[in-house]
Amino acid sequence: MSDADSSNNSSNNSGSKAGKSGCPIDHTPAGEAPHSRPSCPIDHTQRTPSFARSLFGNNNEDNQTPACPVDHKSTNDQINPLNMMPNLSQDMHTGQTQKLSTERELSTIPRATEEDTEVWEYPSPQQFYNALARKNMPAPEEYVDVMVDIHNFLNEGAWNEVLKWEKARHGEECLKPKLTRLQGRPRDLSPLARIYGWRYGVLPFDRHDWYVDRCGKQVRYVIDYYEGHAQGDMPAFNLVVRPAIDDFGSLTDRAKQLWQDAKEKYFSSSSQSH
Repeated sequence: MSDADSSNNSSNNSGSKAGKSGCPIDHTPAGEAPHSRPSCPIDHTQRTPSFARSLFGNNNEDNQTPACPVDHKSTNDQINPLNMMPNLSQDMHTGQTQKLSTERELSTIPRATEEDTEVWEYPSPQQFYNALARKNMPAPEEYVDVMVDIHNFLNEGAWNEVLKWEKARHGEECLKPKLTRLQGRPRDLSPLARIYGWRYGVLPFDRHDWYVDRCGKQVRYVIDYYEGHAQGDMPAFNLVVRPAIDDFGSLTDRAKQLWQDAKEKYFSSSSQSH
């Protein structure tokens, strides 16, 4: 997102047409902590470039993993500390042949800081293209609008999953959590992503850390982005959204959710079989 800015589930599949696909992440009750399923979201029989790789390009120095093309981890002096993004120009880039929209879409994600808008604002297609060009990630100009739509869709889905966690565990103490800032960490695998990688042989194509204002208390959420099975011509994405275990409270939240998942999975199915 950009300064009025920053996908679908703490364990839901988020596609451009939110469908479902088998994967190590549970896609059933919303707001659940993730737990494993028997199959994996990536088709390992295909050796062609993945959708995420072909659409978003490579964002890493090791040229291995694609990630969000909008840089949320730059150390440039002109970086906005709220979203770790440079101030992106709305001017056409050198060599650009097709004019792109400079309209910026407002998200539904409330800001915790006082700015011109009460919600985060997404980059325009022109800013998105400039972000790609800035990182030497060429993209066909005719696809930039689609890329922006997917970028925005994933962020909306991620925020919805944050809200499900907050409502389930802290709804009485805070009716309206807000997003304070975010950070892209595509090269930093979370512990859960390492476990999934070891068990299923699949790694996320991106990671974000979102810092949420819970009515005066800052809490961090980790979001791992996986590419799922395409739904026909539509790409699909799986998001794993959960509070980071930064304190005893977040550890308790995760433990309670795991216990709830286990009860619903094992005990409810057992009672229905009798």
